[in-house]
Amino acid sequence: MGPYLVVLAVAAGVTFLATPVVKWIATRVGAVDVPDDRKVHTTPTATLGGLAIFAGVVAGLGVAHMLGAFHSLFETSSEPTGVIVAGAAMVAIGSVDDVRGMKASTKLAGQVAATGILIFAGVQLFYFWLPGAGLISLSPDMSALITVVWTILVINAVNLIDGLDGLAAGVAAVAAAALFAYTFRTTGGVPSTSGLLATLVIGSCVGFLPHNFNPARIFMGDSGSLLLGLLLASATVSGVGRTLEPNLSDVAGLIIPVLLPIFVLAVPLADTAFAVLRRIRGRRPLAMPDKRHIHHWLFEMAGSHRQAVLVMYMWSAMLASSATVLALVRGATGKALGLALGGVLVITILVIPRLLRRTGDWGDDELRERIHNLPPEIGQT
Repeated sequence: MGPYLVVLAVAAGVTFLATPVVKWIATRVGAVDVPDDRKVHTTPTATLGGLAIFAGVVAGLGVAHMLGAFHSLFETSSEPTGVIVAGAAMVAIGSVDDVRGMKASTKLAGQVAATGILIFAGVQLFYFWLPGAGLISLSPDMSALITVVWTILVINAVNLIDGLDGLAAGVAAVAAAALFAYTFRTTGGVPSTSGLLATLVIGSCVGFLPHNFNPARIFMGDSGSLLLGLLLASATVSGVGRTLEPNLSDVAGLIIPVLLPIFVLAVPLADTAFAVLRRIRGRRPLAMPDKRHIHHWLFEMAGSHRQAVLVMYMWSAMLASSATVLALVRGATGKALGLALGGVLVITILVIPRLLRRTGDWGDDELRERIHNLPPEIGQT
């Protein structure tokens, strides 16, 4: 655990210190998101925060390379190198989109190219275990296809929830924490690519959040959300996505490891699924943003930026925790804890919206009015 904590601290510290520098540079070069009728924020805010996040990730990876505990990982695997190269590509694409804008088709092509770098470096879903079917080995073509689809899905899921201050960074940190807990436990603490990537995500997000939580002084932009999505996708493929047959007798414990990536990223994935269905039903382009995401819905009810974000944090943490407990804790105890967390989650989903409606007459009134008055097809920051 010690080496992971060192990497986490370095990633957090470098990101925290680099963010004001990036903010200054963004302001100087004009990379500022100015409010208008199409925006939901109310003050000009620097963007390109993903550059600071990437600096933390690179610094953390560099320190890991120097630590003896990770020596064998870097000697035997090209995955960390492939991930950082693909991450650099995502940051470059996102930065251009933050400053000048970019067609959705061009962004998608860049995501496919970055995923190709991952596959070339060995970050690929080769096999997984399913109850009743045993260990399933994928052909090279099917392996590459599933890896590409999953990676692009996670990248865009994280990108879509980046609609309120601190939301994407917080949810990504929660997801990475659950992935790390699962990977660390199942590997017996042996350094792994999945554990290292999860640690880098946690550290960089923790370092960025003090600058990004409401009221945000800088946005991560696409340069940050695309990077975090790629790191989370790589962590799930490298770790949970290669699950061997679990040595468990509990049915939930047998099934959950295969589904863990979906549960851990349930909030952004569900938001993405609903967004796609809305746009198909409305016969609108899939890439067209709108103001009907889960966080917009919570914000309109609460009228408070922070309340909406904290509720999203809580739901993400409870989903990830219940899945992780079911996967790791054997027997009746694990099942009881996991189901209890799941039950509490259901209760909060039913109760919290009612509470928010009662307290929704105070908070960020100007921002709430902006969201409410925007046309249905507009709404992303």
